[in-house]
Amino acid sequence: MAMIYQLQKHLKLRKRYQKRFIKFISLVLVASLTIIGCSSATTTQTSLVVDSSVNQNSLNIWWDKGFNPQEDEALRQLVRNWENKTGKKINLVFYSTDSLGDRIRRSMKAGTPPDVIMSFKAERSPNSQLAWDDKLVDVSDIVNSVKDKYPQAVLQTVNFYNNVDKKRSYYAIPIHQGTMHIQYWRDLLAEVGRSEQDIPKEWDAFWDFWKQVQNDLQAKNQQNKQSSNQSKIYALGLTLSPEAGDTYYLFEQILEAYDVGIISPQGKLLVDEPKVRQGIIKVLTWYQQFYQQGYIPPTALKWLNPDNNRSILNREVLMTPNATLSIPAAVREDADIYNNDLGTIEFPNKPSGQPMRHLTMAEQAAILSDSKNQKLAKEFLKYLVDTQVMKDYLTTAGGRNSPVLEPAWEDSFWTNPDDPHISTVTKTFREGNNRYFYNSKSPAYSQVLDKNVWGKALNKVIVDKISPEKATDEAIQEIKLIYKQWNR
Repeated sequence: MAMIYQLQKHLKLRKRYQKRFIKFISLVLVASLTIIGCSSATTTQTSLVVDSSVNQNSLNIWWDKGFNPQEDEALRQLVRNWENKTGKKINLVFYSTDSLGDRIRRSMKAGTPPDVIMSFKAERSPNSQLAWDDKLVDVSDIVNSVKDKYPQAVLQTVNFYNNVDKKRSYYAIPIHQGTMHIQYWRDLLAEVGRSEQDIPKEWDAFWDFWKQVQNDLQAKNQQNKQSSNQSKIYALGLTLSPEAGDTYYLFEQILEAYDVGIISPQGKLLVDEPKVRQGIIKVLTWYQQFYQQGYIPPTALKWLNPDNNRSILNREVLMTPNATLSIPAAVREDADIYNNDLGTIEFPNKPSGQPMRHLTMAEQAAILSDSKNQKLAKEFLKYLVDTQVMKDYLTTAGGRNSPVLEPAWEDSFWTNPDDPHISTVTKTFREGNNRYFYNSKSPAYSQVLDKNVWGKALNKVIVDKISPEKATDEAIQEIKLIYKQWNR
């Protein structure tokens, strides 16, 4: 009987690890596809219109490539619906987030610009700079037609200043939004006897919790003599690269946690204030200590935007902050992983004890003033902001990005308690404390982010071993120079 019992136990364990292995392989494949899909500047034509010549019945649209095929197919379906409704044609081109801005600038210089552009990284997109230079079409007529459906704070993100006409106006259309949450492995917590209920809400205790879980997992592996067969799992998937937008996004979120304001809500630069300098030093030191203590993977210094996704999906890190739900979306097809193994939570309270104010980006579509099809472009954007069209688009896309139109939230898709990820993000937007990037206040602010001043400062501290004080002073000087160039 004992022998039969041991055999049964062996078979159960074997099935368990086979299941775990299959999950791991599937995650590796998903991560690989994500990187391929998001790091390459691929193009996709929805219709047979493949050039940018002037055609009154066709429209050229450049759009950020999604992080999963579902997103891109949702937009293709929207485009097909519009084509069928209007009899017009759209040439839809997808570019990666990191390449879209440069592509737009080069096309304008060459005299072959698209008509409509859409950027997920709106906070660093060229929109505020293009509006400043009178390179975007005023779309106030579209915005005003649905103005009562937008929160006022969202409208402010597209209220840009035109330095030629000397006025502020709406030069883009808010499409959807995202705010940073933390994805983590519930099943890895369970391996050391922890659960989501054990995660502290207090700032220091929160980060210490993840460090302790890393230590406990390492000790468990050593005790089981598995350390030589398993890769090290790091606690914190914090992006540190000067090339990744995730770097400055998280850095600004940590600045927000410590109540450090780089610019005022009115757009005034605040970096000369001593408390701001001390705040930047504190945040750089915060990162530096985690890295030096071995809780951030060294590869994070070279991560591009998709790489924190890849790292957590490959189970190289316990948790990672992410500005959208691209990580849960990548594993949605595996219900066990999506609903049970992977978790999504908000940031903890600020060090002051106050609730976190989540930094939010509202992605925008705009029409270039060099477009030869401005009338047709406006017709498309009017169609795009229709409530039902937007509901269908965002839900079909899988929920990586959240609505900005108030009526779109009415769809039960966003509040379904059985979805542990989307319902958490919805709660943050509907009940939490949020603020939007100050991208509309000045094109200089967008350029500070685009040049990734914070990513460069982190590398000076961690790689070049420069003191946080010196790195802060150099970052402040670069920011002031950028603002001086924009006459602000």
